[in-house]
Amino acid sequence: MRLMSYSECKDYIRSDYYRITGRGNDSLLRMWLYSHLDLGLKYMFWHRLANCSNILVGGVARFVRRRMAEKYHIDIPRTTTIGYGFLLLHGGPVVINASAVIGNNVNFGHFSTVGSLYFHGATIDDEVYIGPSVCIVEGVHIGKGATVGAGAVVVNDVPAGVTVAGVPARVVSHKEPGRFIWRKWNR
Repeated sequence: MRLMSYSECKDYIRSDYYRITGRGNDSLLRMWLYSHLDLGLKYMFWHRLANCSNILVGGVARFVRRRMAEKYHIDIPRTTTIGYGFLLLHGGPVVINASAVIGNNVNFGHFSTVGSLYFHGATIDDEVYIGPSVCIVEGVHIGKGATVGAGAVVVNDVPAGVTVAGVPARVVSHKEPGRFIWRKWNR
């Protein structure tokens, strides 16, 4: 991920905040205050600012993000590509490989992992729901609107709009793609 301007960082924070509250026009201060009520938003607030090109803002944010990562066991490198409206459900523990690419309006459950041994992480399209305790292995592709059920181990590509579950993950349903994604952020 490249360094972003301060206004771009605010736009990403606003999108994450909107997914939780439904309000998209609040000030950065109000979003920061609200982030103390939601651990996932609190982490993403500092994670987004850590990519700020402003030396002071980015430096402070990198320090705070690192401390939070250690405290809450959230391992998401700041170079990971994460789209707008990322919703980190219930905070940590979470591990996402730096080579993973995550689309817009994605819900990511606690105790979940996107791993890669050879630095070729998964690609997760827009409006995907990843349930708790999910393990996504290597370079799989998860299609738009897919739902990955709790405890699934994803070792193969997941088509768009389906629900997968189990070990290894298999298609269990084709109904209502993206049904767990609410308050979608539209740029």
